[in-house]
Amino acid sequence: MKNIIRKMDKPLLVLTILYSILGLVMILSASSVSAVLRYKVSSSYFFVRQFIFVMFSFIIGFIIVLRLPTSKYKLFTPFLVGGILIALIGLFLYGKISNGAQSWYDLGFFSLQPSEFAKSVIIIYMAVFYNKSLKKKKSLYYNLIPIAVSILFFILVAMQPDLGGAIVIAGISFFLFLIIPFDKQGKAKLFKIGAIGIIFIGIIFLYQGTELLNAMQMERLQFKNPCNRYQENTGYQVCNGFIAIHNGGLLGSGLGNSSQKYMYLPEAHTDFIFPILVEELGLIVGILVIIGYGLILYRFLKIAKMADNPRGSILAYGTFLMLLFHLLINLMGVLALIPLTGIPLPFLSYGGSFTINILIMTFVVQRVAIETKNNQVKREIAMLGKK
Repeated sequence: MKNIIRKMDKPLLVLTILYSILGLVMILSASSVSAVLRYKVSSSYFFVRQFIFVMFSFIIGFIIVLRLPTSKYKLFTPFLVGGILIALIGLFLYGKISNGAQSWYDLGFFSLQPSEFAKSVIIIYMAVFYNKSLKKKKSLYYNLIPIAVSILFFILVAMQPDLGGAIVIAGISFFLFLIIPFDKQGKAKLFKIGAIGIIFIGIIFLYQGTELLNAMQMERLQFKNPCNRYQENTGYQVCNGFIAIHNGGLLGSGLGNSSQKYMYLPEAHTDFIFPILVEELGLIVGILVIIGYGLILYRFLKIAKMADNPRGSILAYGTFLMLLFHLLINLMGVLALIPLTGIPLPFLSYGGSFTINILIMTFVVQRVAIETKNNQVKREIAMLGKK
């Protein structure tokens, strides 16, 4: 056990722990007022729940690192894909509606959001699938199967409607497919087929009059000049986020001293956790947090490049893409550079399904790093034996 833990990527482990702790601190601060005034619960309610989510994720994560080689993923991947498909379809019958989207199962103690786990399942599925198909040199059309599954996930998530989740799933699938080492001419043909398929799906939705976006999400498409639209929902939220960032200045107003969390920002502990962080800890800390995210992304990329098989490489690249899309969509949304889509900020925002998913995938990448080091040691021993 000690030998395995010693081979984990230390910078990534330290950053994961630090960001998880920072997230807990900021959630306690950001949610304390709304928990009492809006949700009528204890001021520490969301902190306690997030603490449980984080601890559960770390326990499962270390079990994955210690007991679950990536070579075993092929045994349960079909069940994961089938389970997510059933869960996404079941939402239309049994899902709980919140903020205009039917995206959650209300389990009483926990609201399960299948679209979050769909992101990691598609990464694992593509890793297992292409690790096998590339070795056996399957046909190009056979290699479209994961893309077909991704499109199905995308459609089901978009119909909830959860535009942010659908965009992340589409982005992960598309860019992962780009890095798969297929024949270039064959890949070009596949992209043409994919483009035709997307157009065909769009025509079907238009013909049937299906609304992918509800009224609230249509409003979010108007994202420019939020403070000139203060009376509108999206203008109100983003403008108050701007006010929070302005209030913080370089050094911040002090931990717990945010004024915007007093019901000005309805989602202060979820989507708008970053403006609260800057308001309380200052712009300098905010910049350091972004730099830290860059270091985490760099570690994912390094592990992906060093992986000695397609499975490990795709797992690490996929997690890199998932984190990157969440960062870009959240931060650009709260800064009014793109429309708000309800995407949480990795490691910092409150959310059970999201927290569990991103932390477990981080430990999956750690497992890839460990296996790469183990294989390197085996090759070195083999070479010494030959000498």
